[in-house]
Amino acid sequence: MSHEVYIFTDGSSRGNPGNGGYGVVMELVGTGYRKEFYEGFRLTTNNRMELLAVIVGLEKLKKPQMKVLVVSDSKYVIDAVTKGWVFGWEKKGFAGKKNPDLWMRFLKIYRKHQVDFKWVKGHNNHPQNERCDELAVMAALQPKLSIDAFYEKEEGTLL
Repeated sequence: MSHEVYIFTDGSSRGNPGNGGYGVVMELVGTGYRKEFYEGFRLTTNNRMELLAVIVGLEKLKKPQMKVLVVSDSKYVIDAVTKGWVFGWEKKGFAGKKNPDLWMRFLKIYRKHQVDFKWVKGHNNHPQNERCDELAVMAALQPKLSIDAFYEKEEGTLL
């Protein structure tokens, strides 16, 4: 598949759980056009941020059925999709699975596009992955952090 957009993603948490963030770099193939997105949360997990980064990247796409390559260092996200686990979890109503709110949100946007996934080793000098990591860490360290309401409610810590 010839991709129209590359979405590079990373998630971070300072403690697991702890304050966390995600970073996304999107590139329109063949144009030099590039956008970056990030957000930090006061209490979340690394896996939630990894998955949320992919979701946000896909949600930023303006046209349906775009051909997308998502590049991530998250085996959690990539394996869940490429090995088909998430589709089995969906059939079972995500019973006993973590992050059902995000997986449902992911599947909704994933089905609107033609998405391929590529795993890259984290902290291995991949320029876009390194930039996503910088964005995710910066987001997690901001003084004003968003509330990951689903996670905090599930953990019983919502203030």
